[in-house]
Amino acid sequence: MQCITLPSSDPYFNLAADEFLLRKPGDEYFLLSINDRSVITGKHQIPHREADTRFVTEHEIPVIRRISGGGTVFHDPGNLNFTFILNSAEGKQIDFRKYTLPVISFLASLGIDARFEGKNDLKVGSLKISGNAEHVYRNRVLHHGTLLFSADLDFLSKCIRKDTAVYETRAVSSNPSPVTNLSGMLATVRDTMHFRDLMLEWFLSYQPGSCKSSLSDDETRQIGELAETRYKSWEWTYAYGPPYRLRKVFKYGGKEALCDLTVQDGIINQCLLTGNTELENAGSLLKGCRHMVNSVREVLGKENIFSSGFDVFNLF
Repeated sequence: MQCITLPSSDPYFNLAADEFLLRKPGDEYFLLSINDRSVITGKHQIPHREADTRFVTEHEIPVIRRISGGGTVFHDPGNLNFTFILNSAEGKQIDFRKYTLPVISFLASLGIDARFEGKNDLKVGSLKISGNAEHVYRNRVLHHGTLLFSADLDFLSKCIRKDTAVYETRAVSSNPSPVTNLSGMLATVRDTMHFRDLMLEWFLSYQPGSCKSSLSDDETRQIGELAETRYKSWEWTYAYGPPYRLRKVFKYGGKEALCDLTVQDGIINQCLLTGNTELENAGSLLKGCRHMVNSVREVLGKENIFSSGFDVFNLF
């Protein structure tokens, strides 16, 4: 198994690296990475339902769809990401418990009693420290997960949407759990990079056939291209996925108003705004618009609706 520490902190690049190496036949990999602040949704989720659109927009936090299923996770420099890319027999690829055992063993070597619970979580006591997800490609499996070392848990909470009930969809929903950081349990571990290095050293020592490796210049180039064409694209993160409906009551001009819109392939195909004539006229203009803050803002800006103090996030 090739053990690679990804030098980039770019979540687009590192997610693309997972996919690129999964689709490269033959070699098996163990990857470690530390990303900049970002919200990573599962393949079959609706980003606006999972992330707090107002908060991530105002704080310029990227929301990115990954190729594996499961729920939404938060990445920041206090979070260590690990990935296994392994060859496996057909029908035996999906096995969360199997692929988390080495991680549990590593944590045990540091004196942490982590346990696998539920479908895909690692917990210490009753608190979650790791979420995991998987994706199968032919006879290969991608298993990746997070380890909360010193993540900004307050910022994490603010990035995740609370009022998910305003969205109606058959998309996969997240299952939020109380979380904790590992740093308070590891007094001798300085920071996330030190934690990463300890994990790498443990795998090189205790996993048979493991060797340290790195990406070639050509691999780096191809991964960068995949990051640009897929992971940074609106088509992948927002247009992909099942249709959804947003029904939301809000205040406008001191009166109660309603937003009722439906979206398919990332495009608003029906929008009803009620509350006054101004809103009704504006709603009719949103058909065919991308359900994105800047796109909606541009359409409504032409109607001078913002002069009355309208909040564009009422439509998200």
